[in-house]
Formats: sequence, C-alpha cells, structure tokens
Amino acid sequence: MKSQFRHVALIGKYQAQGSRSALEGIAHFLGTQGCNVAIEQDTANNTGLTQYPTLDAAGIGAQCDLALVVGGDGTMLGIVRLLAQFDIPLIGINQGRLGFITDIAFEDYQDTLKPMLRGEFDEDRRWMMQAKVVRDGQCVFSATAMNDVVVNRGTTAGMVELRVEVDGRFVANQRADGLIIASPTGSTAYALSAGGPLLHPSIAGWVLVPIAPHTLTNRPIVLSDSGEITIEIVAGRDASANFDMQSLASLQHGDRITVRRSEHQMRFLHPKGWSYFDTLRKKLHWNEGVA
Repeated sequence: MKSQFRHVALIGKYQAQGSRSALEGIAHFLGTQGCNVAIEQDTANNTGLTQYPTLDAAGIGAQCDLALVVGGDGTMLGIVRLLAQFDIPLIGINQGRLGFITDIAFEDYQDTLKPMLRGEFDEDRRWMMQAKVVRDGQCVFSATAMNDVVVNRGTTAGMVELRVEVDGRFVANQRADGLIIASPTGSTAYALSAGGPLLHPSIAGWVLVPIAPHTLTNRPIVLSDSGEITIEIVAGRDASANFDMQSLASLQHGDRITVRRSEHQMRFLHPKGWSYFDTLRKKLHWNEGVA
C-alpha cells in the first residue's frame, strides 16, 4: 500500500556532519513509498542535493501535503514559523539532542514512517504565539513563535524592571534578569531551565516565568492563552526580546511587548499510540532503572 502523502518536502539540519547522506537516504526511502520528494531551498543549497526539485517555504505550503523535518527541535522551530500559515502537517526525525518535537529516532525512521505514510498516525495540533514590539504607539517589530517569547536584560550587569499586564490589567512590576512567556510546547525548553512547570500540550495556556527574580516570591504562573500579555520595559539597559531564540528585537524604555495566541496552529504527526508522557519519560530520564 502506497503513501497517502503524494508530495513530501524534506527539511534538514544541514550544518550537522553526515546530514547529506542522511537526507539522501530518507529521500530515497520516500521515493520507494510512492512519494514525490522536494528539498527545502536552504537545505538543498547547503547540502548540494540538487537531484530533487527545490522549494522555498511558500512553495512547500502551496505544493506539498507533508513536511518531514530531519534534525533537532531548533530545526523544527525554524521551519514551523515559516509554514504555520499553510496548515501543512509535519513529522520530525531526531538528529539533535533532546528532540521533544522531533520525536522519531533516526535509526528507526523506516519502520516508523511506513505505517504513518499509509495514514496510521496520531495528529497533535498546537497553537502558535504572535508577538509584537510597540514603540510610541507604532509596531516596530513582529514575530511568530512556537516555544516562547523571552525578554532579557543586556550583557551589562544589572536587572531589568518590567511592568506586566494581562488583558490590560496590571499584574506586577518585576525586577529580574528577564521574563519568559512559554507555550505548552516551550514549557520543556528555556522555561523549564528557569524553574517553570511542564504544561501538557492539550492545555490552552501559557506559563509566565521570571528569570532570576530579585524578589523570590515572584513565581511562575499559568495563564489562559485566550488573553493578551503585555510586558513594558520600565528600567534597565540593552534589553532585548527573543522569539524562539531565532529572531531578536532590541528594546528601549517604554517599549511594550504584546503576546497573544496566533490564528495559526501547527499540525504534528506522531506514530500511532504516541504519548506525551512517553516523551517526557524518555527525554527527561524519569524512572530510570524502574521496571
């Protein structure tokens, strides 16, 4: 039985050693399953895989019915932000380290992908985040994020002071090294390192996590993702905002960073019977040595 996906885009972590041979092997395998394969433009340019058609993100969105990402979570985050508007499903094959959203082990990809390509998979939809920086009433920067929006102090010593509002209501002024607004997907990333909780992907919420707060009673809080969070820069030098750690905006006093749920969701496909708890147990090494 051939694949229900006719046109598959292949996106790779082309900086990694051995990525070309890995991508060539996967492309050949997809061809044996009846798929027409296209290589994402930057992947093709940096690996020399010129025997397949190449497409940019808009081309993938218009022509492909599946995107297969080979790499780590950073590779997935980079392409997700470009493909979110096209409602195309993604499958992640892990060639990185942790791999919370690139969850198929590279050594198992053939056995795992065969039934998935036939339509035997579980679909997992996750909301994106839409953020903007407003200065003197004008939007000066906007970005989409999947994991988190992070406001950080500069490289010089000293904290930043941030005014936090939710749906226009004042929450608190916080002095800290920064503040993280993380989605459930991002709750296993920087927010976790800063002491935030894990959020199950099915929860319609975000977690607000201070980074090294001056007042120890400033604790992480879980908020609904249906509202709008605003962070205003009150004091501190050289502050910046990061969006999935892949785009950066320099901030000034009085700048307001607003974050709301995007109109777009990402569609991740997992092997049939996939469990978020299996992922946590494997990646975070829970219950090691316990039968």
